[in-house]
Amino acid sequence: MEVVVLSLSVTLPLLFLGLFIFAFTRKSGDDDKKLPPGSLGWPIMGETLEFLFGKPENFVFDRMKKYSPDIFKTKILGEKTVVICGPEGHKFLFSNEAKYFTAFRPHSMQKIFRSYQAAAPKQIARDAEAKIIRAPGFLKPEALIHYLGKMDSITQQQLQAHWEGKTEVKVFPFAKTLTLTLACRFFLGIDDPERIARLVTNFDDITLGMHSIPLRIPGTIFYQASKAAAAIRKELFTIIKEKKAAMATGQPMQDILSHMIVAADPTGRFMPEAEIADKIMGLLTAGYSTVATAIAFLIVGERPDIYNKILAEQWEIAASKQPGDFLSWDDMHKMKYSWNTVYEVMRFTPPLQGTFRTVLEGFTYAGYTIPKGWKVYWTVSTTNKNPAYFRDPEKFDPTRYEERNGSSPPPFAFVPFGGGQRMCPGKEYARFAILTFLHNVVKRYKWEVLLPDEKIVGDMMPTPQKGLPIRLQPH
Repeated sequence: MEVVVLSLSVTLPLLFLGLFIFAFTRKSGDDDKKLPPGSLGWPIMGETLEFLFGKPENFVFDRMKKYSPDIFKTKILGEKTVVICGPEGHKFLFSNEAKYFTAFRPHSMQKIFRSYQAAAPKQIARDAEAKIIRAPGFLKPEALIHYLGKMDSITQQQLQAHWEGKTEVKVFPFAKTLTLTLACRFFLGIDDPERIARLVTNFDDITLGMHSIPLRIPGTIFYQASKAAAAIRKELFTIIKEKKAAMATGQPMQDILSHMIVAADPTGRFMPEAEIADKIMGLLTAGYSTVATAIAFLIVGERPDIYNKILAEQWEIAASKQPGDFLSWDDMHKMKYSWNTVYEVMRFTPPLQGTFRTVLEGFTYAGYTIPKGWKVYWTVSTTNKNPAYFRDPEKFDPTRYEERNGSSPPPFAFVPFGGGQRMCPGKEYARFAILTFLHNVVKRYKWEVLLPDEKIVGDMMPTPQKGLPIRLQPH
């Protein structure tokens, strides 16, 4: 017996070592191609841990310096991946959508947002899905104009309910509640504070789990995200049934959920409720986390000189309105300095670091071949703090986006909403939501950030660890 145990104790480690060496050195169909420089890291895991748990901009910048400022290869989240860098890289990606690339969601996101696939193997293709969401024009500026008054009203109500009469508040929890309230009203047509409050924690868990190792084991980030998705999906099924019942009584369609219920693909197929729930959950997540992050870090970035310029701009708009008037389309266009400040906030702390693509057809870029089936990671980290494109990149300067000052970034150097066919369809929605908040908060308060060196966690979706407490001083 002892001999058997001894034999196993020697043989098993050797076996694992052999498998390790085999996995690390085995040849693939890519070996005869001139692949970009870089490292695929460890077998199976690749460089996933460095990607997920290090600063994303450091992960990218370090490899640009080590391998190439144009392109490098890596392996993250189980996929062989290239990162195409700089303004020329952005331009190449945005100009070749559908020709070389299609969207790709990491496996963790697929498992969270695509529960309907098992029940509906003939699910609508991703491009058709995008058409369904965009078709009624809900996210176009001309349609958002009609929602702007409601957005202004909700923002005022939320500030009244959560900040009025208080001397200290936490900005990030408020920003999440506000943006989820706006998203639920816009996408679902519901206005129920208690129901929305129940969803906030679940959406936080989903946001953390979107870029995680998809292990459904108790205690893991992905396990918690999966539980949260199930809870939201259950709530959405209830909302869908309520919406169908209301529509049966002749209620007009004034939200994206109503449209998705009646939308059909070219074959006449309607989306099953499970598919609607998954797509709506994805929309809510997109309209929630990124906007809330931008709002929170906008508060952090306020210096007295910047605050005073924003205040002057917003007071000029307020002075032109009658009591009870809400913000209008023209008002949004007058907030030029305010929006440049938001731009600078997003350059310093991007609400979204990047997205993935799948290579549809092998292509050559910067003298290297990228094979079909590989993934491309597009990220703002290759440009946002690069001194080649931003003078004094560590200086917070909203005026850098004014063409007259001669320091505006070159084309494709600053693309917080992406570009090309896959530019974020919610760009105008996000702009309206952020500026509406800014307009209302600066008219009411001055503030002081209580923890200016507060730790930021969750680098893929940055989060102030203590919730960003501030001291309020009403005007």
